[in-house]
Amino acid sequence: MSLFGAAKSRMVDASDALPGRAEPITVPGRHEVLGTPLDGPYPEGTEIADFAMGCFWGVERLFWKLDGVVTTSVGYAGGHTPNPTYEEVCSGRTGHAEAVRVVFDPERVSYAELLKVFWEEHDPTQGHRQGNDIGTQYRSAIYYHSEAQREAAERTRAAYRPLLAEAGYGDITTEIAPAGPYYFAEDYHQQYLSSSKNPNGYCGLTANGVSCPVGVVSADG
Repeated sequence: MSLFGAAKSRMVDASDALPGRAEPITVPGRHEVLGTPLDGPYPEGTEIADFAMGCFWGVERLFWKLDGVVTTSVGYAGGHTPNPTYEEVCSGRTGHAEAVRVVFDPERVSYAELLKVFWEEHDPTQGHRQGNDIGTQYRSAIYYHSEAQREAAERTRAAYRPLLAEAGYGDITTEIAPAGPYYFAEDYHQQYLSSSKNPNGYCGLTANGVSCPVGVVSADG
């Protein structure tokens, strides 16, 4: 996905970031696959989880298939530039990660279960890359929306670290930070791998083969 400019492997400072713009990117009203609102309003009782695991196309498809997920979208999170474009994010000069927003019903799927998918379905030890996708926009990150989410993320990271080490992986480099502004990506990126768009499109997502023990590190403690 490094289609525009050279991939960047060093985080840009806020003072050096691109200025961006005030106008948000317009996105479709409905999810291409689930038929639910992309930008709300979301059903009462639902919660939001934001994850970055590399190229966001495959990550979004991974989560929209889960029972209990109400809607998903792809966007840019964790950076400095307001309302960035894809080209700007790929330049490495906005500080954003390619992220997926997951709106879920906690009565049907827990945040801990989403974290299990997050940890197992990519390599969280690679720093500013994911496989052949190199640059700060491909970093691993969890942007939490509550103290409960923060605690669950940190607890699962602590439990998963020795399991990855036993399997020969390096230390976890996943960023865990409070959720800031989330900027929707362009229309053509939303549900990019759906059957009506690009069912055989690029997906660099690769499971790491190490099981994360959710029963031991559930959000309930």
